[in-house]
Amino acid sequence: MIDTLIAYDIELFLLLNNLGTAAWDAFWLFVTNKYSHIPLYLLLLFFTYRAFGFKKTLFTLLAVALLITLTDQTSNFFKYGFERLRPCHYPDLEGIFRLVKERCGGKYSFFSAHAANSMAIAVFFGLLLKSKFKYVQLLLLFWGFLLGYSRIYIGVHYPLDVLTGFLVGAVYAGFCYVLLKWIFSKIERSEG
Repeated sequence: MIDTLIAYDIELFLLLNNLGTAAWDAFWLFVTNKYSHIPLYLLLLFFTYRAFGFKKTLFTLLAVALLITLTDQTSNFFKYGFERLRPCHYPDLEGIFRLVKERCGGKYSFFSAHAANSMAIAVFFGLLLKSKFKYVQLLLLFWGFLLGYSRIYIGVHYPLDVLTGFLVGAVYAGFCYVLLKWIFSKIERSEG
């Protein structure tokens, strides 16, 4: 059963990865680059401040720090627990897929921390800001899916790595959102 799932995952990876062309490589490298998302993060911080004020924004930053720590550490735990080789470290795939990045990254791939972090941010801020800004959830989910697909496109993750990352990120985002709303209610009671 697991072997069949992995075989399908590799087939889907090869199909999606090999759809790429040199004309689109720069775009997907930009999408996957963690520094290219800094303007989005600053915008989310600004919108949070505008919607909730300084004190709640500070607690939001703490919740985001917890969220990213949870997703990163869980990803590392799974990577070193499962030890599934990245496509670029898997000898049977050598020469039959496109590695768009200059470097492959770490040795293991399951599951994608990039996908988990992007979906965690998308779901968390989508929930937080949905009542204040129209379409924010849709836009953030689109960004999260785009970033997840970029990991397959550039050749460093399988689809199952990305989908699992999405799931883990969304679950942790829900947890941190509920925690933050509880903190917000405590702040409001103390100020009321």
